[in-house]
Amino acid sequence: MKKELTLFDNPRNVKRFLYMFYGCLVVLLCIDPFVHKHGEFAWEEAPQFFAAYGFVSCVLLIFVAKVLRRWVKRDEDYYTRDGDR
Repeated sequence: MKKELTLFDNPRNVKRFLYMFYGCLVVLLCIDPFVHKHGEFAWEEAPQFFAAYGFVSCVLLIFVAKVLRRWVKRDEDYYTRDGDR
């Protein structure tokens, strides 16, 4: 049985996608200073505030998920114990 290749199985396509992604990111970061923001607080009007805020929030979510994983994680045989049958 032959596996059907998808768009991202070809490394060249992945490279193209990353170049497009980074290109869009650079364009958006260059346009950002020219867009007027209506912030509630003074720090919200700082250049690149929302980009930095989003990045820091994402990193914090990853670390919180790693800590919570230890608390929420089930044993490997949780669903196959003798008492559950």
